[in-house]
Amino acid sequence: MQIFGLDIGGSGIKGAPVDLDKGDLAEERFKVLTPYPATPDGVADGVKQVVEHYGWTGPVGLTFPGVVTGGSTIRTAANVDKSWIDTDARALFSERLGGHPVTVVNDADAAGVAEMRFGAGRDRRGTVILLTFGTGIGSALFTDGALVPNTELGHLELHGHDAEKRASSKAKEDEDLSWEHWAHRVQKYLAHVEMLFSPELFIIGGGVSRKAHKFLPHIEGIKADIVPAQLQNNAGIVGAAMHAAEQDR
Repeated sequence: MQIFGLDIGGSGIKGAPVDLDKGDLAEERFKVLTPYPATPDGVADGVKQVVEHYGWTGPVGLTFPGVVTGGSTIRTAANVDKSWIDTDARALFSERLGGHPVTVVNDADAAGVAEMRFGAGRDRRGTVILLTFGTGIGSALFTDGALVPNTELGHLELHGHDAEKRASSKAKEDEDLSWEHWAHRVQKYLAHVEMLFSPELFIIGGGVSRKAHKFLPHIEGIKADIVPAQLQNNAGIVGAAMHAAEQDR
């Protein structure tokens, strides 16, 4: 079974048809840059461009980098334009895609669901936390496989700042930090999250997961297991398609 998955991020909008039996992309993903400013209309145009690239006409699952309530209403917009707040995202995207059935879910929650089903969290019980390091830091919290949605742990305060302002991969790039220096920031953040939630497993996702060997060896003193996401930066696309398939039943 194939469903289209699309992942909206602070820097890029990427998507592809997903093979839900394998938990992997059915075709090579297509990506466009997230517009600046990332307004609802601008992002919707990017979404349309990605979907039309494949000539897709069926259901579409989308992720959004913020809190999504009721499967549609955007409540936070840390890394996109503030005009997203209170937008009915499902109605917006469905209209822009010519009436296609659309579902919308938090981006990290989607990535987490995919990793728990097909990736690094498969068969893991207890408390598992996926963290996506990108333009910001997204989070997905699971207890015995059940998702606690919209946790937004990237906005925990760390040393007087939003954690994602110090430890996201964007912060690494903006401040030209070495992998070791950045890893020490990530370590402090993980220690804070561990103190609050005592997880058995941290899954590190986002684009940076491809380079886990460059920073994970520098992270010390964390009791939980720490592993890179197996689906890497495709986890959000796969999870978006999974969510769409569940809503389409």
